[in-house]
Amino acid sequence: MFKVEQTASSDEVLYHQVRTGDLRAFDLLYARYEGRLLGFLSRLVGSRHDAEDLLHDAFMNVLRSREVTFDRASFCTWLYRIARNLGLNHLRSGRRKSQLHAQVQPPESGPSAEATVEELQRLQLLQGAVQALPKLQAEIYHLRSAGLSYEEMATELQIPLGTVKSRMNQMMLRLREQLELQLARSPGAAPARSASEVATPSPLTPYAAAGTASAKEPR
Repeated sequence: MFKVEQTASSDEVLYHQVRTGDLRAFDLLYARYEGRLLGFLSRLVGSRHDAEDLLHDAFMNVLRSREVTFDRASFCTWLYRIARNLGLNHLRSGRRKSQLHAQVQPPESGPSAEATVEELQRLQLLQGAVQALPKLQAEIYHLRSAGLSYEEMATELQIPLGTVKSRMNQMMLRLREQLELQLARSPGAAPARSASEVATPSPLTPYAAAGTASAKEPR
């Protein structure tokens, strides 16, 4: 792990400097997140060697992606979403390779068109509800969806653990209210999932690929 002189510049400021070609800013961002993100990916994929490759890929995505604005979330939550999606894709790829050596089973029938429409309706309702959340609650939602524990969220957001827990409860109540409101406005929409379901990693979670990340629950 290399050392870079730290500055008081925010992650978002450094990110926009990276977009102008400032590699010094990139080094600062890398130094800030290398250890934490490597630990997160190691727990997710179960291999430090693979996690190191995924860490590199995540930061390459930062360089290659279109410029992002951070009106509703932070650079931190965006970076963790990138890392989590890469990790889940890696896990699915490994499972596919294992299946090539296993006995071939008859293919399962895919979801019905009706089920697919219902899932899309739920996703649209959930996205609308998340967009209506206050900024801190939205960040907690995205970090939780990325698989972070309550303790890890407190560290990333630099707020007390108790504040994370209270904001999580507020977020769940607000999501429920927003989902009920949107359902009332769209009588034909499919039933939305409960707030306790949408507050945890789920195939319906915006920006997250299907799958489950290991995350410690608060005791």
